[in-house]
Amino acid sequence: MPEVSLFRLYLLRAMYLLIAVGLAFTVWPSILAPSSSVANANTVIRSLLGALAVMALLGLRYPLQMLPILLFELLWKLIWVLAFALRMWRDTGLDDYASETLFACMMGVVLVPIVMPWRYVFTRYFGAPGDRWRN
Repeated sequence: MPEVSLFRLYLLRAMYLLIAVGLAFTVWPSILAPSSSVANANTVIRSLLGALAVMALLGLRYPLQMLPILLFELLWKLIWVLAFALRMWRDTGLDDYASETLFACMMGVVLVPIVMPWRYVFTRYFGAPGDRWRN
């Protein structure tokens, strides 16, 4: 397994902290004090993002073990940008919500690949043998 530098570990921790703090300010207030008691897609999204914030806090202690959180963060944002934002921008233009979301997503699409220890990721997740399927 390739060695990950202490500097890279601190970059990862900074990324986890950015995610946790960002979601603490944007999502957790609506989780702790919801505006209504109706369940809908927005409440599901808030719950998912709230859980992501809590898991990102674990990344402060275990930055390499929590790399799947950063991969998830990168992938969902990349999918949203490519599948939805670009199409909206091309067809009708982006409204205020889509513009703000695009900005937030692009931060993740740019920053996560910069801090990610790609050699470690490829060695750990694609080069190492998988867990067994049977006894």
